[in-house]
Amino acid sequence: MREKIIAGNWKCYKTMDEARTLITEIIAGLEPNLNRTVVLCPPYPYLHLAKELVIGSRVKIGAQNLWKEDWGAYTGEISAPMLASLKVDFVIIGHSERREYFKEDGALLNAKLKKALAWNLRPIFCLGEKLREREEGVTFQVVETQLKEGLEGLSSEDMLKVVIAYEPVWAIGTGRNATPEQAQEVQQFLREKIGEFWGNKVAEQIPILYGGSVKPENIDSLMAMPDLDGALVGGASLKSQDFLRIIHFK
Repeated sequence: MREKIIAGNWKCYKTMDEARTLITEIIAGLEPNLNRTVVLCPPYPYLHLAKELVIGSRVKIGAQNLWKEDWGAYTGEISAPMLASLKVDFVIIGHSERREYFKEDGALLNAKLKKALAWNLRPIFCLGEKLREREEGVTFQVVETQLKEGLEGLSSEDMLKVVIAYEPVWAIGTGRNATPEQAQEVQQFLREKIGEFWGNKVAEQIPILYGGSVKPENIDSLMAMPDLDGALVGGASLKSQDFLRIIHFK
């Protein structure tokens, strides 16, 4: 049975006090013996606080990005060894906002992903098509290219440490989510391609998440799909009761 993962991407939101309150409320609201992994990805300044607050809980902490080099004159960047020294568990790589606003391409994302693995950080690798690409009927070609470019050179052993997040760009922060059937169609395709490139064992075990306007109202129908193993949640992860409902999907 594949690992179920619910990850919250806070993006560029929350003050320090708000972050403390949100994390505390989420931990307090978790059901005992939860059979899924919960990941919180706050902004960089709150990672140390977050790690301290989740001690004794089953909640994991992730960063929203990292740089491709260990050290150097890269003002404003955060490196994998820095995150490792904070004992961060996960790191998001390839989010559509990084691809769009910061022009991160497949080669850069591949370097970042390999650096994360080298420092025992578990990558959540994002991919997905834009609205124009879906309307043109090239969704499968787009996500296959992103998969190949981002994960090029990884061994099957490496792949077992990776989490894939399918996030159709047209559904992120728009309130317009893919239907469960649309999400399943693409995620089944991704699993088949992973099987082709890295073998059936990897394809059967790797978690594939869905992201894009995930809400309490649609989480149960999404998670009923056979190839959806969880969610990468944006806006709804900023409200403890909404996020807890998503964590406790049926």
